[in-house]
Amino acid sequence: MPTTAYQIKLELSDSKPKIWRRLIIPGDMLLSDLHKVIQTAMGWTNSHLHQFVKGKVFLEPPAEADFWDSAGIDYTGYTIDSLLKKKNDKIQYDYDFGDGWEHIIKLEEVIEKHDGKLPVCTAGAMNCPPEDVGGVWGFQEFKKALKNPSHSDHEMYKEWIGDSYDPEYFNLDEINEMLKKENFGVIEW
Repeated sequence: MPTTAYQIKLELSDSKPKIWRRLIIPGDMLLSDLHKVIQTAMGWTNSHLHQFVKGKVFLEPPAEADFWDSAGIDYTGYTIDSLLKKKNDKIQYDYDFGDGWEHIIKLEEVIEKHDGKLPVCTAGAMNCPPEDVGGVWGFQEFKKALKNPSHSDHEMYKEWIGDSYDPEYFNLDEINEMLKKENFGVIEW
């Protein structure tokens, strides 16, 4: 059955080079499900607090509002099409308030009659930073240290992350296989 779909671009703010994903999602997707899709598409591990921001309104899961003294609104029942109305509209997605990962979600296109299985990732670039690396600044230092065996933190980071981390790695097929799984492939804590 055809559905109204949203093509969105998800970009990690201040990342250099840009870390981004292009996704097609149902327009009526709940923010709680969009959070899961973002976690999977970006490669995060769903181990930190998050929120969506529209203008000056903070939308967050009810459990997080109870966890800390928050002025945010419980996002239960909110859908992406209630926040993004027309092409180029944007919202912000914040993840891990300690590291401060800010993402911009931009509505690129409304597809009135989409027949395919959703959500789907159609493009992207670069690997997501490792969890707990210290935000954008920490990630830049992390990459410098990994590249330079004489860097004072090289051995520490190699021991922490191993040899498997490649900042340029991006596998579209892998992301889409995960998105087909229960909870869109995200780890539930």
